[in-house]
Amino acid sequence: MIRNIIFDWSGTLVDDLPAVWEASNHVFTQAGVEPMTLESFRAEFALPFKGFYDRYTPHVPMEKLEEWFHGFFRENQHSVVALPHAHEFLLFCRANKIRTFLLSTVHRDHYEVQCALTGFSAFIDVPYVGVWDKREKILDILRENSLVPEETMFIGDMQHDIDTAHHGKVHSCAVLTGYNRLDQLRQSNPDLIVEHLGELQEILTRSRFEITSESANSLPRMPISTVGALIYNGFNEVLMIRTHKWSDKWGIPGGKIKLGETAVAALEREIKEETNLDVSDIRFVLVQDCIHSSEFYKDAHFILLNYTCRAVGETKVILNREAQEFRWLPVDAASLLDLNKPTKFLLQSLPHPRTHG
Repeated sequence: MIRNIIFDWSGTLVDDLPAVWEASNHVFTQAGVEPMTLESFRAEFALPFKGFYDRYTPHVPMEKLEEWFHGFFRENQHSVVALPHAHEFLLFCRANKIRTFLLSTVHRDHYEVQCALTGFSAFIDVPYVGVWDKREKILDILRENSLVPEETMFIGDMQHDIDTAHHGKVHSCAVLTGYNRLDQLRQSNPDLIVEHLGELQEILTRSRFEITSESANSLPRMPISTVGALIYNGFNEVLMIRTHKWSDKWGIPGGKIKLGETAVAALEREIKEETNLDVSDIRFVLVQDCIHSSEFYKDAHFILLNYTCRAVGETKVILNREAQEFRWLPVDAASLLDLNKPTKFLLQSLPHPRTHG
């Protein structure tokens, strides 16, 4: 039974990725190195810090790199916010008498500022911050706080976090809300991969805080029915979105059909929730089976009902936390993106000419 949880901070409880990326690019600029795109940064950034900077700025002393980074970050961390579901999950831990700890590389000064913004310090029993290599610290945490490894879980968003959990022989949970991509996290073989802390709360509640291979990998007894649509705007461009849970590949908005909900009603609701768009002229295209897709972040069996539709009114896209990026593109250009397989098949199945309306 899980009685203790050790949290990572950045990308697990708070979203500081944009600020860290900008501060890192400031360091690169000062060092005469080409700045990175956000996606390149997510792909390349790794802990411990020294290994990352040794690859790109071996000619600059670490003390100077830290001076540049922290000086810039200190003035630009106003963008750091609590991640969705983090506050509720911390409340859930308190309500269930779960002991909570923090193991993070975050600088103590930055941690205190961000705690003041989020109020999270009230939910952390013991914080361990400013830790360069978490693998060297986790055994001390277990010993100092008399934590039983079998009753302890470490939650983080990077391979280093999962490797740290393995080093401490504690349960590991990877979240898709932070720095590393799904393919990177899978390489470290965590016990669990969840989209966010809200999903982990559901798993712990359902399993009564027992983490076994069955609770970690149990599938629904029936296939999951979902809807998704290729949305056209007034220029006959289609909306493509990119999500962490589909291995950072491009796809279309959509989601699960709720009990008692028609497929069309579910489609309208999911599109509104994920993009803030209203749609009309909804047309059914095809149904797909998606069984045990390695592109999806967890094992599942989906029945995918695919549609086309047209955005109406103001077509300003506002993404919720499920997607990280969107693009309006002609269908032919959309077909050239790194698409998930169901979306690729949908585009290939469209009637010619590829227009809507």
